[in-house]
Amino acid sequence: MLPATFKLCAGISYRHTRNMTGLRKNAMIAIHQELNKLSGPGPSAWINHIRRRSSLLSSWIAEETYSEAEQCYVQQGQEALQKSISILSDQDGWQTEIENVRANGDKVMSKVLPDIGKVFKLEVMLEQKTDYLYEELVDNMERMGEWNPNVKQVKVLQKIGQDTMITHEVSGETPGNVVGPRDFVSVRCAKRRGSTCFLAGMSTQHPGMPEQKGFVRAENGPTCIVMRPSGEDPNKTKFTWLLSLDLKGWIPKTVINRVLSQTQVDFANHLRHRMASNGGVEAAIA
Repeated sequence: MLPATFKLCAGISYRHTRNMTGLRKNAMIAIHQELNKLSGPGPSAWINHIRRRSSLLSSWIAEETYSEAEQCYVQQGQEALQKSISILSDQDGWQTEIENVRANGDKVMSKVLPDIGKVFKLEVMLEQKTDYLYEELVDNMERMGEWNPNVKQVKVLQKIGQDTMITHEVSGETPGNVVGPRDFVSVRCAKRRGSTCFLAGMSTQHPGMPEQKGFVRAENGPTCIVMRPSGEDPNKTKFTWLLSLDLKGWIPKTVINRVLSQTQVDFANHLRHRMASNGGVEAAIA
């Protein structure tokens, strides 16, 4: 039966059967049933290998069901992640903007890139586990306006698969209204690689959110938050945030640099307070 099942799965690679959703679904169900029969109580190495292969096939089938527009968003998110990792991997040329050594060691650095302009990098150590921070920043993304006064609203416009989403963000007012209301439409890519978590993004367009009256449509990207457990204490998280923004409008560069670097420091402090508050609530419930 198993060879016949593999032939069925191979058959879906032909162009005339590729769009037959029912056939693809039945093929995957059949192969998993056959593998379960053969595995018994202790699956052998080759069975585990085939299972991994079948998981890859499942992922391929899922990608095949995306529309052309959805595939474009997925590619944009992956591009934002790849560019961000490339920028963060290059340790040369960073200049210190803000360094808070006495308090908690928070540091903001910057450098100018030829094709992007000035980018900022925040590096902090947070007292929470990486999984808790990932849950707050990804799973509870739309609640960010509750604890970060620099963000008025975050709304998920569309989700694509497990990793990709389109969001609309509205910024809060800066002190003295130095920078007026801005909004952003972004594609975001959330990934886990081992114990490291990534949340990357860049500006995009979405038919459900044209430019809004009263807001300047700013652009961002590539941006990326990287979270990994501390090497010294796995209950703490090394938190890195790459920020690249074009706020548009006639704003002096000195003002932009000051606002963006301070925004990163403020974000770290607001996130600390949020997580400390959540910890208190969880302890009270327990």
